[in-house]
Amino acid sequence: MKKIFAALILCFGLFSVALAQEAADSMKKEAPAKKFVRTTFNSTKIINMQSVEMVSKGNLQFLISHHFSHIWNKDGGSQNIAQFFGINSGVAHTYMSFDYTPVNFMNVGVAFAGSSKYEGFLKFRILRQQTGARNIPVSLALYSMMNVNTAKDPDIDFSGNKIAFLNQLLIARKFNSKFSLQLAPTWIHFNVVPYGINNSNEVFSLGIAGKYKATSKLNITLEYARQLNMYENLISKNGAILNYQPDLLSLGIELNSGSHLFQFYIGNSTDASLIDQLARNNSSIKDGNFAFGFTINRTMSLKK
Repeated sequence: MKKIFAALILCFGLFSVALAQEAADSMKKEAPAKKFVRTTFNSTKIINMQSVEMVSKGNLQFLISHHFSHIWNKDGGSQNIAQFFGINSGVAHTYMSFDYTPVNFMNVGVAFAGSSKYEGFLKFRILRQQTGARNIPVSLALYSMMNVNTAKDPDIDFSGNKIAFLNQLLIARKFNSKFSLQLAPTWIHFNVVPYGINNSNEVFSLGIAGKYKATSKLNITLEYARQLNMYENLISKNGAILNYQPDLLSLGIELNSGSHLFQFYIGNSTDASLIDQLARNNSSIKDGNFAFGFTINRTMSLKK
């Protein structure tokens, strides 16, 4: 009897282990997979501001932007038409950059930023919006850039005083297949500014940007940024009073041809560099100082 009882216990134990293993395997199969949200935005830049996106690992991106002169100058008369609303005025501020993604979480790049300015930048992916095993409602990235002005300036002897820095925290959410939104608090540091009671080395701004997917190949984009300080009654190096325009507004469309992404937009900035757009903008919305611009993106794989 004892042997029979022991055999029954052994069989029951083996049966329990088998059931437990089967349940564990079933739970593994039923556990939700990690699903990342893709194409929150279709480019690394929305219009002027950076997005949380970066090109895939092992890919090189070439990007070129043109900002033309103002569409309409109130004293220009018929010359506004002759210059085809700023496009044919002979003035275009060009931004050209190359960036590469060596690892999944980091992007590195260099740029020609117009007016003898050069930029180097890094973008770090901190979080990705996802569902499934983990529910993360937003994507988060950090963009850090250094701007160097190589133009000759007799008032600046030390080369380090020609350097400025920009840091942006990019917080984005894709709400559905059509609509995405991003916040971009920004800190800009100038190594040197003219003396004066209203001048500061630090400039802060807050930006918001959105994308609406109208069709499979057409997106509508919008940006607005507000400079929070250092724009009113500043003292220049020669004692003059300067005022900048704290509001930056842009509206654009994106066309995806498959191999290229074309971005066309209108906004109250003619500057090429994001630092100048967010901290030293001279184009007034109230006065209708809007200008056309466009950006072309081309990405190529360097993987073997």
